[in-house]
Amino acid sequence: MPCTPAAPSPPPEPGLDDEQPVFGWRRQVLVLAAVLGCLAVFALARWLAATPYLGGEWTAGDSGSLHLRIDDAQTLQVVAVSAPGLAPQPVDALLLHRSPRWQVVDAERLRQVQQHEALATLLARPGGVLQLHGPDGRVTERPVGPRGYAGLGWAFWPLSGLALLVYLFAVVLMLARPQPRKLLFLVMALCQAGNLVYIALEGTRGLGLPIGALACDLPVRATLDIASTAAAVHAFILLTHAPRWQALLAWGLVPAWWAAAATHALPLWWLAQAACLGLGAWAVAVAHIGQRRQANAHALVLRRLAGAAWLTLALVTAAVAGASGPGPASATVAAAASATWYLFVASLLLLTPFLARRRQVLREFSLLAGVSTVVTSLDLLFAAVFSLSDFASLAVAVFIGVGLYAAARQWVLQHLVGTSVLTTERTFEHLYRAARELQAQPRSHPQLLARLMRELFEPLEVQVVDRVPVRARLLGGGSALAVPLRPADDDAPGSGQPLQGLVLRHARRGQRLFTLEDARLADRVVEQLRRAVAYDAAVERGRAEERQRIAQDLHDDIGARLLTLMYQAQSREMEDYIRHTLQDLKTLTRGLAATEHRLSHAAAEWKADLTQRLSVAQASLGWHLQVDHDRPLTVVQWSALTRVLRELVSNALFHGHATHVEVSLQLEGPVLRLQVADDGLGRNPEGWAHGLGLGGVRKRVKLLGGEVAWSENGERGIVCTVRVPEFASPA
Repeated sequence: MPCTPAAPSPPPEPGLDDEQPVFGWRRQVLVLAAVLGCLAVFALARWLAATPYLGGEWTAGDSGSLHLRIDDAQTLQVVAVSAPGLAPQPVDALLLHRSPRWQVVDAERLRQVQQHEALATLLARPGGVLQLHGPDGRVTERPVGPRGYAGLGWAFWPLSGLALLVYLFAVVLMLARPQPRKLLFLVMALCQAGNLVYIALEGTRGLGLPIGALACDLPVRATLDIASTAAAVHAFILLTHAPRWQALLAWGLVPAWWAAAATHALPLWWLAQAACLGLGAWAVAVAHIGQRRQANAHALVLRRLAGAAWLTLALVTAAVAGASGPGPASATVAAAASATWYLFVASLLLLTPFLARRRQVLREFSLLAGVSTVVTSLDLLFAAVFSLSDFASLAVAVFIGVGLYAAARQWVLQHLVGTSVLTTERTFEHLYRAARELQAQPRSHPQLLARLMRELFEPLEVQVVDRVPVRARLLGGGSALAVPLRPADDDAPGSGQPLQGLVLRHARRGQRLFTLEDARLADRVVEQLRRAVAYDAAVERGRAEERQRIAQDLHDDIGARLLTLMYQAQSREMEDYIRHTLQDLKTLTRGLAATEHRLSHAAAEWKADLTQRLSVAQASLGWHLQVDHDRPLTVVQWSALTRVLRELVSNALFHGHATHVEVSLQLEGPVLRLQVADDGLGRNPEGWAHGLGLGGVRKRVKLLGGEVAWSENGERGIVCTVRVPEFASPA
């Protein structure tokens, strides 16, 4: 059985490209291989065109007899052929069947080959005339001449072209990046090309093939099939890291088959089919065991392809075996089933290296070839097992085939290759969350993008590498995806080129390959993430410029007016009040204009501001500051803490009439804890009606991502506790 899995490429090295352009000697080798392949096809066509043949419209009778249609009203039954002066050679409908490889009964195959060889010998004699003997002893002479190119038949050139395409495709794949394991794919491709050439040779018009063409059909083609499945087993062994001695056993079946074919000790067709089916099941089992031991998307997809090919071959084998009989129609359909089977395998070979890419024509051709194989096989089975008429069996088989095509197409697109796409809502949700986190922590761009890729594609492994392509691309035939990391900040040095990259291996936890759609989605996600961060940075720059403008206006306009009022104050108390208001305005404008506030500097300003406020009210301040690291504050954090502190101290003075206020500020890791306690008259905070002041405190604390609570401070006063669990991450 020429099973489908190609010799897979080795796991891609991180950051390295898995494709190399064909230059230099590779191009020369490719041109040479193409020229040799074309010369071989035309040499075969010229050889067949020069071969003498017996033309006419030949059909098979109900009893297995051979008929030649003379005209619309006359048909000649032929029981023997001869050349002038030679003894007649008996013939029958076996002359119409030219594939000894798919002849089940050994005795029938031997008689089939003998008739073809005898006819080829008679056609090769000079004279140009062949005598046809009827059952009544009447002899009819028919002219014999070279077949010519017109006698090759309509199927010869497409089949020969497909064989050439498979051969050149394997050569290109081998030259793109030469590796020993790609020799296995080359072996399978050459075996299938050989089978296609045999089918093209056996599909010529009329009667008569070159001497010896069919004598070696079964040994050669069965050897090609067994070698192809042995290469498939070897490929799965390399892919799943199974013991190498199994490959030696698989290849050992090839000489074992030759030995059995030479002795004729066993039914050769059954022996060949058993070897192919056994090797195919072996390949699937090796892939299944390897997948259970270690998830591998490439091995899983190839195992599914091999399983589909094995089931199809098993159906073809059962159909041909069940239909093996004297009926002429069953033999014709059996030949069609075997031909469609080889077309199916050839299409799978062409499709396998492009599983991760959009090759819709190849996928549809493979599906159609596989369904056609199933339909012809079911037609044979229905006619043989249920004794249905030719029309009834064909109608039922076609009906089943159409349903099978629809179901198989959906299954292939969703499971075999894994082209199911992510929902827009899910993608946007992950992207939005990553953008918000990246805005807060720009330096964590690789980690955040790696997590985003995990959430989107669920790979088995994500690795940060140094060398990646400019855009996302597939590696290892879709087993890995390289994603470039563009800097989050457009102003970063070298922002036009990726600094690092990610290599994701085996999507959906090893259940599918990466596809071109995945690569495009990854590029879009990376670009949108970069744009989101750039937009946020632009908005923040605009906010900073607006804050500076407002601070400058307050300083130049309101500050100047307050200063004039202070000089014109009528009393000492009014002058002090305006001076304190000017100091508050100075603190506010400095905070608005500053692009960055260090926690230590802000704490010093808060302490000085609160000390001044409490001293005016003839109250004292207790200040406790404990931080494990100094860090910059954003404008939002600085503004929120400044207003919270002022509001809490103002409430303690004007509502609680406190004489002492204790302020404790602690920062341990990412957790910020602020506590303001007083000795005022306030009690029972649960019964307070929260107005604008306390409501503003809650709103600002919530903006920081924290929580606030009020409680009684022992026997006298109130204590307010603010806790922000994710205020800052350790540097």
